[in-house]
Amino acid sequence: MTTTPSTREQQVRSRTISRSLPWYTFGAANLIVVTVLSLVFWYLLVDPKWSGLNIYPEPFFALLFWAILAVVWIGFNLEFHGFSNLRQPMRGLLLILLVVGISLAITFTIAYGWGYFDSSFAASRAEGTGYFTGALFVLFGFFTYVMSVINWGHWPWSKLTVQQPWLGIGEISLITIPTLLIYAVLGLPGLASWADPAKAWFSTNTLIGWFYSLIVVALLTGLLFENWPWRLAGSPGRVALASAVGNVILGTGLYYLLLASVKGLVGSADVTGIGSAITSYPAELGVCWAFWMIFWSNAFGNYPNGPSSARNYVVRAAITLVLGIGTFLVYYYLIAGPVLHEPVVTGSMHGNALGWMDWMVLWALFYILCLNSYGLPKPRELQNAGGDVPPGDRTPEPAD
Repeated sequence: MTTTPSTREQQVRSRTISRSLPWYTFGAANLIVVTVLSLVFWYLLVDPKWSGLNIYPEPFFALLFWAILAVVWIGFNLEFHGFSNLRQPMRGLLLILLVVGISLAITFTIAYGWGYFDSSFAASRAEGTGYFTGALFVLFGFFTYVMSVINWGHWPWSKLTVQQPWLGIGEISLITIPTLLIYAVLGLPGLASWADPAKAWFSTNTLIGWFYSLIVVALLTGLLFENWPWRLAGSPGRVALASAVGNVILGTGLYYLLLASVKGLVGSADVTGIGSAITSYPAELGVCWAFWMIFWSNAFGNYPNGPSSARNYVVRAAITLVLGIGTFLVYYYLIAGPVLHEPVVTGSMHGNALGWMDWMVLWALFYILCLNSYGLPKPRELQNAGGDVPPGDRTPEPAD
């Protein structure tokens, strides 16, 4: 039997709705906070001109990449196990401290520990190449660890009666094996001091551009397309196999599309100035798109969420792609040099989008996932003729 809410319940619900934000305002507010945090801490810790720490480009890039992977391990694979009972902002601040601690520990253990035995990883290696060699693992790890969650749904551990933290620990342990194999076969031959780069399967620039394209496809299908088309494969094992193979095939095709797009966006003069490094630029454009896919699905409720899945997927992809292209151009030609004080690439181009945009990704993960957008009113249910309601934006109904 359904009862009519009391006057007090109606008043509480009214106050809750009045303190909430529309989905688009909630997303924009998160974007403002993340941008401000990114800029403030960039100037304090990273900026080549203003920061006194002198860590740009290395070990900044290494610390940044390992921090992002640490968030993936703790938030995606382990699902923040052990922190759910803590209140904000203490919960988020402890998570951030843990991530920073893991990043520092891994980066400097590799550079000063393993680097003592293998100069390929040594901190003293010219131009920070030792830091970069160790951190290249993250390129492959972000793909494999994230794919195991958003495309595989934690398979095969999800089929067992395994709970967190053992589910996450088992998943991380299992995925580490193929990740290390990929890193050893594809990554090290182009960077190790004992290897001959001419015998590597790919140049390091091409490897970065190609593999990041695989990451973009994994995020596109897993986040924006809700694991379509891989979920059509049927059983969890088949879905995992289809996504692994499909992400590689589609990602390879996307690499060539992104490479052609970059050449068209920057123009022939800058392409010539960039030289052979142009093959890494699908990753530079890809990270701009990846940022918006991550942000759109977490802060903007993955709008739209109407009855037509095809329409939802197309609109999400189109919006984030346009935002990604715009971000790529604004960053390289308007932001990286005059605002972030990054070095020139060629002509009027400055910076490295894999640095700044991943810095933005990290702060988005910190603020939106770890801190749950602390300080912002919760998003309001979206009311429109199409009935689109972003996930997580529903206002709870009073109990009957």
